[in-house]
Amino acid sequence: MASKSNRTSSLAKSTGEIFTRKWPRLFFIVAALQAIICIAFESYTFAQFQNGLRDMTDADWGSHKSDGEAQLKTIPTFLGLLMLGFIYDIVLVWDALRMKNTIQIIGLCIANLAFLVYSALQIDQIHEAITILISFNAFNNLNVWSEVQGELIAIPCIISLVSVILSFISWKLYQEFAWDILKHIGADYRMKKRFLHYQVYIALLKFDFFFFVGFTIQFLVVVGGKTTTEFILTAIAIPVTILILLCAAWFTRREWKFGMIVVMILYLGGLTYFIYKLARIYDPHEAQFYAPVRKSLTAFAVLTIILIILTIINGMVCMFNFGAGLKAHLLSPREEIDKDQASYSMHDVKQPQLPSRMTID
Repeated sequence: MASKSNRTSSLAKSTGEIFTRKWPRLFFIVAALQAIICIAFESYTFAQFQNGLRDMTDADWGSHKSDGEAQLKTIPTFLGLLMLGFIYDIVLVWDALRMKNTIQIIGLCIANLAFLVYSALQIDQIHEAITILISFNAFNNLNVWSEVQGELIAIPCIISLVSVILSFISWKLYQEFAWDILKHIGADYRMKKRFLHYQVYIALLKFDFFFFVGFTIQFLVVVGGKTTTEFILTAIAIPVTILILLCAAWFTRREWKFGMIVVMILYLGGLTYFIYKLARIYDPHEAQFYAPVRKSLTAFAVLTIILIILTIINGMVCMFNFGAGLKAHLLSPREEIDKDQASYSMHDVKQPQLPSRMTID
């Protein structure tokens, strides 16, 4: 009970520190403003789309029913997924600033570039979806595209600007948080390197989660399974993936080698799955099923494949570091050390030692 109270107190204290220090506060505010503005624009686009639609319950799609129904799902899926991404991004920002994790902060800057690519892709795909639906006479309001075009174009512009600002602030945070590793891990260069690999691995797991779930949501909502079994298995994959990622983090922290080997095998299975799905997207016999979300699914599949490869490499490095002493640092509570009593450099700067001498007066 006491340990739970201590964790709650530590959580509140670390969260409060975000808003009492200049650069963490700025990073959080900039990321939050980006999320609020972009979610507002996405919500406006969704509202205009929904309000402009006719009642398509008994629509005569002719021989293009599957394509028409898929296009109806495309726009809400795109908009909803990007909004979910911004919310998840804020959670990761809070987590990174609270833990003073510069690796995760750098990862968030890179993830922002992924949002930029996705938001740019959605302009063309939403335009295409609206054009196709207009050809099916699905809209009461034929000017829906002109009403949302400006907001959709503004989103990648905002993300581009924010990416530059966040990159600058992240450099300042790197300088400000650098002392934390020395405080917690010590001055041993090899130990700090092991801790760096551990931080990279944990950050990759957090980003793996979003891109895998994002791909799966698009597949389930827009494409669907060709069979009920395929649909059910794909849906089950989401909670199973969450469990695997949680176990991966726990096994690494506890340095359980057998568990890590099992996780590595599962990573290889996931890598095979995404390569297979990517091939199916461009298979001439299957391409029609993926047409409404081909570009976005491709982007998510490629990014997920890259992330899985990086996760496997970092996971193996972490596994090779088992038994070298990092576990004791990870499991021990962080001690608060006065900033004036520690060296805050990430680099080992060895000061020349002055020769000691005795003087006799």
